[in-house]
Amino acid sequence: MHTVAVLSLKGGVGKTTVALGVASAALRRGARTLVADLDPQGNATTSLDPPFTDRTLADVLETPVRSVLERAIAPSVWSDQIDVLVGAEELEMLNEPDADSRRLENLSRALDELHTNPLREEPYELVILDCPPSLGRLTRSALVAADSALIVTEPTMYAVSGARRALDAIEKIREEQNPGLRPIGVVVNKLRVRSYEHQFRVAELRENFGPLVMPTAIPDRLAVQQAQGACSPIHEWHSPGAQEIALTFNMVLAKVLRSSRAGRHRVRGEEEPETTEESAKLSDTGTG
Repeated sequence: MHTVAVLSLKGGVGKTTVALGVASAALRRGARTLVADLDPQGNATTSLDPPFTDRTLADVLETPVRSVLERAIAPSVWSDQIDVLVGAEELEMLNEPDADSRRLENLSRALDELHTNPLREEPYELVILDCPPSLGRLTRSALVAADSALIVTEPTMYAVSGARRALDAIEKIREEQNPGLRPIGVVVNKLRVRSYEHQFRVAELRENFGPLVMPTAIPDRLAVQQAQGACSPIHEWHSPGAQEIALTFNMVLAKVLRSSRAGRHRVRGEEEPETTEESAKLSDTGTG
């Protein structure tokens, strides 16, 4: 099971769009996936439209035990291959800036439980953590729990500084709490190809972050809003713009899966060796 945190420290860049696009690409590949909605706005939960649950991710972060976890996870309307760890407005109450390290590990404990004892016979291959656009407890908990991190930005004058702060946050968590965490890419979203300003900012990002910047940006297309409004995966939205975006998300997912060789890290550094069968499966998926 590979866990990727999708984050941005600037609002409005389409972070949830990227998280859902990666989930859509995973569904197309047949990879069983869990989307954990840490953003109090709950946009990922709304788009995945799970049935009502009497527990949410807020409860899991406070009490990361099996009984609470089971009641906070529900199937999405997309497919029974995509589950949702349901978000809630109450998450905002937990987003304190100075949570102690043990509280920051609660999400990791919950995901370790899913890794060790899957909810169904078929375990999750991928967990996507959709983070809020701030560096409080929620995003930090995601980075402590994640194997890799994907930074989302847009081609504006604030792009470089926002991406830099996100990368600094990843490095700090890696050094202090999660040595297995690694940044795998900077995704540029909402690109208008004919805009000189956008092209200039993308070049600036590449100059600052080098190969971390994904080779293909996500174009600014109405199809994204249309698919999300219809609670539909972008890969099933049949328009030229949607198919162009879907191909980009395939590339992002491939990079995520290529980074997954290390598998799920354990709380307090208890490494679990990856089996030969798991390694072969991930290798096949990542190179398809």
